Amino acid sequence: MIRYQRILELQDEGISLRGISASTGNSRQKVTEVLEIAQKKGLACPLEEEMTDQWIEEFLFPEKTLEGSGRHPLKFDYIHRELAKPNVTISLLHHEYEAECRASQRIPYSYRSFLRHYSKYADKHKATLRIRRKPGEIMEVDWAGSTASIVDRDTGEKIKAYIFVATLPCSQISYAEATLSMNLYSWITAHNRAYAYFGGATQIVVPDNLKTSVTKHTNQDLVLNQTYREMADHYSTVVMPARVRSPKDKPSVEGAVGVISTWIIAALRNEHCFSIDELNEEVWKKLEEFNRRPFTRKEGCRLSAFEEEEKFALSPLPPTPYKMSQWKTAKVRPDYHISIESMFYSVPYEYINKQVEVKLSDDFAEIFFNHMRVASHKRLYGKFGQLSTVRDHMPDNHKLYVDQTPDAAIEWAKDIGPATLNVIQYILDTSPAEKQALQSIFSLKKSERNYTKYEIERACKMITSMTERPTVKNTQTILKNNKKNDAEQELKRKTEISENNYGFTRGASYYGGKDK
Repeated sequence: MIRYQRILELQDEGISLRGISASTGNSRQKVTEVLEIAQKKGLACPLEEEMTDQWIEEFLFPEKTLEGSGRHPLKFDYIHRELAKPNVTISLLHHEYEAECRASQRIPYSYRSFLRHYSKYADKHKATLRIRRKPGEIMEVDWAGSTASIVDRDTGEKIKAYIFVATLPCSQISYAEATLSMNLYSWITAHNRAYAYFGGATQIVVPDNLKTSVTKHTNQDLVLNQTYREMADHYSTVVMPARVRSPKDKPSVEGAVGVISTWIIAALRNEHCFSIDELNEEVWKKLEEFNRRPFTRKEGCRLSAFEEEEKFALSPLPPTPYKMSQWKTAKVRPDYHISIESMFYSVPYEYINKQVEVKLSDDFAEIFFNHMRVASHKRLYGKFGQLSTVRDHMPDNHKLYVDQTPDAAIEWAKDIGPATLNVIQYILDTSPAEKQALQSIFSLKKSERNYTKYEIERACKMITSMTERPTVKNTQTILKNNKKNDAEQELKRKTEISENNYGFTRGASYYGGKDK
């Protein structure tokens, strides 16, 4: 048998490979292999009493103990690595192992022995056992049954603080956070921080059947809270709530809740915090201690198990955390606006009297009809009754009215001509009220429906030549008269052309005869 103990001790004393090989009688190649694997697995001097040569051989080369049985050896590192992949199970790997044995004409281990040997290997050499849970697959979340508290600085009253707990079942690492409420905002915020703490997202989230996560959960129907569903979509994860009154569907977080109640909540019973931020600082200190506590039956801790065995399997986080949003319903009023929290937002007028859904975030109010976004506004804050109106949402006649401003009137007049600009400028300058002037100009602008720009400009030129005080009414009268005169002249011209249109008359001489 190879003298593993002696090889490690001589290497610790600084003896060269040549010297170790000469002292132990093993080849330098074998000594190098032993030292490399020992370094890789973290085995170094001083050695404990139980670490005999046989123990070290089983630790460094577990497959050797199986080769003596005459059966095809198991590749434990390969099995452990493959079990981390999605949808790969121990039964699939055993089936592939049997096929490999048949091809090489070796005796395979039965499924039960295969499972027993892998479990023994994982318990001794690995932080996680991947038969039950795959790394990065599930995050279980819940509220702790016990509560913490903060102290009101003014009254000395104790205020309840609720503890959110998230656990990854594979490595058993947990995250905890104190909040002053168990409402939707606290629930979503705690999820954001949990994902940030773990540095990635899992494939599945398993919550309890709280109102903040599940609207309806029966054997036939599952309706998630819309905000919670959006958060899951943002992190590319799937929400699979535990069945009603079935705590075994999320045993890891149920167990973590009990442990955290002892090691965090109870441990802070004598601390006096005056704000939720102070309390969370203490909670996170205790959480760090909790995740670093050594396992009782194997090497490592929750944090080391997570970093070595699970962190690699988490999905990368999006560039920004999920921003909280709320969903409300509203009916579009006759003035094509909806009322949300005493603020008014416009919707295309085609949706008047329709029921719409409104997504409210910190920055925006988005309006949906049949799951299609039809309007988006910047969120209004402050004084009640504010309006956010988009011009494109208005009917055409409303657009014309809203567009009535002095600047818009002058721009319109410039587009018509200099005479029109003079008339408009005079009306704006001499009217006792701006609104009255704009109403007059609006009536003149409507003339574009029946008259060309040339006709309007000609009428304004005529009115300014007749009087120094032109009015819209006089201008409209001239437009009508000009139109009538133009129509009469056109009729007269056509009549004259018709009366003088005799054509050509050919005489008898044209046909070879004689005129009489």
